[in-house]
Amino acid sequence: MIRRLFRRPPADIDRRSWQDVRERVPWVAALDDSRSERLRALAARFLHEKTITPLGGLELDQVARTMLAALSCLPLMEFGAEGLHGWSQLLVYPDAFRVDRSHVDAAGVMHEGEDELAGEAWEYGPLVLSWADILADLDNPRDGCCVAVHEMVHKLDALDGLLDGTPPLPRAWQREWARDFQQAYDAFAARVDRGLHTALDPYAAEAPEEFFAVCSEYHFSNPALLEREQPVVATHLRKLYGPSPFAAG
Repeated sequence: MIRRLFRRPPADIDRRSWQDVRERVPWVAALDDSRSERLRALAARFLHEKTITPLGGLELDQVARTMLAALSCLPLMEFGAEGLHGWSQLLVYPDAFRVDRSHVDAAGVMHEGEDELAGEAWEYGPLVLSWADILADLDNPRDGCCVAVHEMVHKLDALDGLLDGTPPLPRAWQREWARDFQQAYDAFAARVDRGLHTALDPYAAEAPEEFFAVCSEYHFSNPALLEREQPVVATHLRKLYGPSPFAAG
């Protein structure tokens, strides 16, 4: 006799709790009912699979935890729950947090310093967010920033084993994506290097993976600006994520 083991399905998010989230998270409030239900299922799975650990005396009630899950799952509404694979913990600081950095330059010289971050995604570890920055994004949802989306996109990017600005995609699309994003990134980085003004956050010029993550923030928070500045990239992101909650019409 073969004994089969079944995983317990994730507990549903009750309608009243989800309504609280919709009232407090503008991106969720802007979704139609079908996509809201899709996001609710993903957020329930996030809460089931991930441990949310507040740090530094921060306390998070169940609505706050559900808000974090919903924000983190925004980039997965079309990609699906496979985007949650490979990590198990969300760490939440009360405010921006400091991390020590070190690197060796081309001349072999070691440089050490300290960065203050709103979020971080460890390639083989937790997702890390600042609660103060989450709240700031909720207060200004159309300003081009959403730290939860930014860091979750890094997790999506890393699913194929490389943090390089290209998520796992069907082969033909992956070739088109890599070509189009590389061209867009090179042109954008060249403008930043020349000291020219850019409508998009110049941090996107740091690396191809940051370009992907920053453009994803604009897809969700200012899609009109992204369409104007990076139309080819915007087309790829609409295909990956579905329409922005803030898309016109």
